[in-house]
Amino acid sequence: INLRHFKYLSLSCDGRSEEERFYMTCRAAYLSVFRSSLVNMTSKDQLCSVLQQAGRNPSQKALDKYWPPGTKKLNFDDFCEILKKEKTAEPDQLMRIFKKFDTNCDGYISHDELSRILTSSGEKMSPKEVDEVFSLADVNKDGKLDYAEFCRLLESTVEQCQTAALEKLEADAKLKRQNFGNQLDNSPQSLESQPELPASEIQPRTEPETTQRKDSRSSSRPSSARSRRSPLSTAITMGSGSTKSGRLAEPKSLQDWHHTLMRGCFYLEEDGTIVSLQYRLIIPETTSIYLTIRPLNLSPIPDKPSPWMCVDTALYVVTGNETKEDSNLVCFTELRDKERFLWRGELNAGSYLLLPFTTGCRLMKRTRKTTTKTAQLVNRTQSGELELTKEFKAALSDIFEVIDLDGSGLLSLEEYNFFEQRTSGEKCDEDAWAICKENFDTRKNELTRQGFLELNLMEANDREGDPRDLWLTLEAMGYNRSLEMVEGKCSFFVCACLFVIAAVHLDSGIKMLNSAVQRSITSKAEARSLKGHENVLVYTYKGESRISSVIANKSNQKVTVHINNEQSKNCVSSRAMSVFAVEVPARTKMVCQHVMALNEQQEWTYNCVETIIPSL
Repeated sequence: INLRHFKYLSLSCDGRSEEERFYMTCRAAYLSVFRSSLVNMTSKDQLCSVLQQAGRNPSQKALDKYWPPGTKKLNFDDFCEILKKEKTAEPDQLMRIFKKFDTNCDGYISHDELSRILTSSGEKMSPKEVDEVFSLADVNKDGKLDYAEFCRLLESTVEQCQTAALEKLEADAKLKRQNFGNQLDNSPQSLESQPELPASEIQPRTEPETTQRKDSRSSSRPSSARSRRSPLSTAITMGSGSTKSGRLAEPKSLQDWHHTLMRGCFYLEEDGTIVSLQYRLIIPETTSIYLTIRPLNLSPIPDKPSPWMCVDTALYVVTGNETKEDSNLVCFTELRDKERFLWRGELNAGSYLLLPFTTGCRLMKRTRKTTTKTAQLVNRTQSGELELTKEFKAALSDIFEVIDLDGSGLLSLEEYNFFEQRTSGEKCDEDAWAICKENFDTRKNELTRQGFLELNLMEANDREGDPRDLWLTLEAMGYNRSLEMVEGKCSFFVCACLFVIAAVHLDSGIKMLNSAVQRSITSKAEARSLKGHENVLVYTYKGESRISSVIANKSNQKVTVHINNEQSKNCVSSRAMSVFAVEVPARTKMVCQHVMALNEQQEWTYNCVETIIPSL
């Protein structure tokens, strides 16, 4: 019965923290619907069910927001985040609603009256659903609903379900160990499983900057964590204000080098994947290279930089064909100076791919901002003609800056087609481009900023002012409904000296980038095995501004590793949770997480405990 009213289960004060009580409730609700917290939700109805079991009262509008078109699955981590946003249903909420329709105040509502209300207003129910309500609550079989008894029935049923789930959780050791879902499927930079590992690639060594000790700390979640075997603890403290490096000595003649600048942008997809343009780098002969990447500041106000300037960036250089997954990592921008990351060295003549990267730690944080105000995109003049609003023009001007990849102030057909690929999935051919040049402002056979505005005005006129298609374009480019470029987006500059660079693809190199990131960690970091599990190793890499880890499973069986970052301080993880689990298939390795400082002006501590969850 789709009544969307359940009582929130209040856990007794038994020494657990507020966070633990929240996650206990999450798991209890989840296990009322699924056999394990590692099982994904695959439909909106399943999401509705687990929200109801947690005492929430989601409207259809809210469900549509959490499960937008194209969504295939959500995991337990997603459910926890949604649950934080949904308010709990008050115990007497349904009673107050019923009393509004009890005109004679006798505690009953007739079948006909309730049927009229529930089938004609709000989230309408079917006559069959109304009949099912009466079959449960018409205790006297007189065609009247004792709504007080019905509310008590609903509350007691939900309490029984949640209590049973909690008891099941406490009694079932395997379920208790599965504290949190596996965010591998949709984390910002989750890496695909890699082929079988060569034996020579995994050699346990001692990492001087980490410490291994017994997990004697008390954890908010797990009595189960304390009972697990094979913990591996890693503690690294990073200094405050670590935005400068003393190793960034620029060549004295750098200003005389030929510089090539290219722009780009990170886009956060609905499934959590981060995509960006790839670039082809052509080097005619062996030469010294100075390669940098940094966020692109579009703010016209000097003292107020663009909100994504704190987002981390990196550039990976690989050899290989962009249409193939196989590639070899050549180098990546490790050195840092404020928001700029760079690599300096010598590269042989040849063709390379440049793959921009961000951990997603701060990019994901910005996407959680919610807005209630919807900006206006078009107005009508006194003569009845459509015009773009000032705010919309400003947003389009910023979009123009981002898609003007070479910074020339003009859009070539190639640059415009990257924009089309991102927003509509289609391409503009030569004939259509010729029509654009005839109707909109151009210079040197390329589209000017004014011409780009005119093109969008034509689109508004074609739809008689209906802004829906315009919003699709804006949302694809990372804007929210208040025309703020904050939703999963970070623009950047790529600067290269002494070679030719050109954009080649928007999103076809994700697996290649994932492989490169993974290899950069395992090649630089020391590996340590979990005690009692010599074939399961953790690589921990300490960079200029981030700490990254890779889990390598050399065994012939899948392993589930529990990750606990609760003792970390002033940190933000790419997983967006302090405690989670990852499943690592046999003979594979994968990135576990990236961690950065929440506030770089303060000292931060990475303290991670990795534990094998034994299979039963």
